Amino acid sequence: MHGLIARIATLFCITAVLAGILPGCERNSPVSYHGIDITGATYAADFRLSDPDGRERTLADFSGKAVLIFFGFTHCPDICPTALARAAEVKRLLGTDGERFQALFVTIDPERDTPEVLKAYTAAFDPGFIGLYGSASRTAQTARDFRAYYKKVPTGSSYTMDHSSLSYIYDPQGRLRLALGHEKTAQEFAEDIRKILAPRFPMN
Repeated sequence: MHGLIARIATLFCITAVLAGILPGCERNSPVSYHGIDITGATYAADFRLSDPDGRERTLADFSGKAVLIFFGFTHCPDICPTALARAAEVKRLLGTDGERFQALFVTIDPERDTPEVLKAYTAAFDPGFIGLYGSASRTAQTARDFRAYYKKVPTGSSYTMDHSSLSYIYDPQGRLRLALGHEKTAQEFAEDIRKILAPRFPMN
């Protein structure tokens, strides 16, 4: 009798989940990602930076969306434009879920990346992408909070920036979930982000 009741309860739970009417029945199978699962990380809990319009931004401004954060600079010859072009392709691959995806580009070169430059740069990839900046000290602190690396490298009469190239992914509740390497494809990014956006998708 107990076995029959258990089978009936399990069948009801599965049916309810498929119908989307019983949030309490969650899938217990492990979630697999292309990126590094950093769910529960205690760093990079938030940021406080300005957008090109001078508005101070934090993660709370993007509640309800999967947020991608990338550290770079507009004079970057390859890694940064590739990262933003990939983010634009990710948004396209997400289809209607693309409306719940926000890419943020944090400059590590506020000396040259003025608000006007940042706005034009991100808009060239997608008008919805947002560039963020801070003072030199705020930029350095934000990078430390994210465990991101950057360094000014002299090049003749000018300079370039050496920097790490991870993309950080937050879920719609503002929780840090993934770190995706630069070698990952737009398809791999999109597959991971779609899982993060899935309703009631369990945290590992």
